[in-house]
Amino acid sequence: MSDRLLKIKFRATGSLALCGIALILSGCTLGPDFVRPQTPSTDHYNKKQDVTETVSVAGQTQHFALGVGPVANWWNLFQSKKLDAAVAEGINNNPSLVAAQANLRQSYDILQAGYGIYYPQVTAGAGASRQKSSPASLGSTSPSSIFNLTTVSASISYPLDIFGGERRAVENLESQVDIQRATVLVTYLALSGNIVNSIIAMAAYQEEINNTEQLIALQKEQIVIAENQSQAGTVSYDTVLTLRSQLASLEANLPPLRQKLDQAEHLLATLAGHIPSEWSPPNVLMSEIHLPDTLPLSLPSELVRQRPDILAAEAQMHAASANIGVATAAQFPSFTLNGTFGQGSSSLNGLFGQNSNFWSAGAGITTPLFNGGALSSKKKAAVDAYEQSKAIYRQTVLTAFAQVADTLRALEHDAEAMQAELKSVEISKEALHLAQINYQSGMINYLQVLADDVQYHQANISYLQAQAQRLQDTTALFTALGGGWWQTETYFGTEKR
Repeated sequence: MSDRLLKIKFRATGSLALCGIALILSGCTLGPDFVRPQTPSTDHYNKKQDVTETVSVAGQTQHFALGVGPVANWWNLFQSKKLDAAVAEGINNNPSLVAAQANLRQSYDILQAGYGIYYPQVTAGAGASRQKSSPASLGSTSPSSIFNLTTVSASISYPLDIFGGERRAVENLESQVDIQRATVLVTYLALSGNIVNSIIAMAAYQEEINNTEQLIALQKEQIVIAENQSQAGTVSYDTVLTLRSQLASLEANLPPLRQKLDQAEHLLATLAGHIPSEWSPPNVLMSEIHLPDTLPLSLPSELVRQRPDILAAEAQMHAASANIGVATAAQFPSFTLNGTFGQGSSSLNGLFGQNSNFWSAGAGITTPLFNGGALSSKKKAAVDAYEQSKAIYRQTVLTAFAQVADTLRALEHDAEAMQAELKSVEISKEALHLAQINYQSGMINYLQVLADDVQYHQANISYLQAQAQRLQDTTALFTALGGGWWQTETYFGTEKR
């Protein structure tokens, strides 16, 4: 073999050795690298361009600030201190939020444990025993002996994560932390929205009950007058029966309203972390809850980066991606460096003598040869799970966009409905005023005045219902846009430790 050929062979062998050393020291990562999904290119939520403002109702118009996200404590915009206090109490005491925060802390701790794979594993041990040897087991005819053995040793091992399986496993743990962080935010967002909606519902139900009770009183007064007129022969008895039927219908409305009020109070107690029998709900009037004039409207590209449920779905995708790397690395060899050093002696005096030490150092390799296709199937399952997580993410985004689109249209139509209901109130009020004037002039009887008064109260109830719906749809917009959690200094226990 020529010298030139020897040199070429040496260089090739040396290059392979250097590559092998570089591979061991730096390692590589198998499986797809996770890339965040692209943000949508659309700039609006509805098929037609999103509205910039609603129609004016009683001199009030709601404007939508495009590209502006919700403020952190968005419920403050309703200008009710009692409502603010209820939300604060719920955030401090709600068991579901406390549980979600505990799960987040647990995921942090599991992640910290997972980081241990990056460091050598060192163990120490000591032992003392009394033993009897059996030379016969070694083919010797020497007599057996009894002796003491004392050992002190330390072992170190370090897995060489050449194919990145351990790193991808840690990446999965980091994604689990992101999932739990988003879960805390989902819980917080649902909690704050439900508390605000419960307060609005309680105020609306109580006012509707008050108006219904007033209607019942008016209806009873009408019946008394109608009965007297029927006995006098001025009206037919059919009029009395009609009024009694209307009274029965009004009275039948009260129990369901009271039940709904009780349910809202019980729900609010639960959200605030209290047993209903041991807690008194705040008494909030509808007049104390103000409709925000300016509403946020985040861009679609911003929504996917701020809604907690979308962030949770994205983190689940990341975790599934990391699992593909773990399953792929499991198909390749694994390498381990290990070493042991210790002292052993039959007496304590000689334990640390020069002749009493022992040590070992080495490297190990384990590689799968045959497993009946288990590892290949596990990788396919990991890929399938990743495809599933991608579909779930897309569905979550679609649902979020639909919720925002629905809420925007709802607010637009709420304003139109309130405008119509307000017109009905104004007309019925004017009709009642004219009836009162005509009654004072002797042109009509008092029964007609009461009838117009009933119409006026019914119009007020319808307007009240439309008002409550508009307030709750405003709440829905804040929550659909993510609630502004990212604008706080501490994310309700989700800040990294």
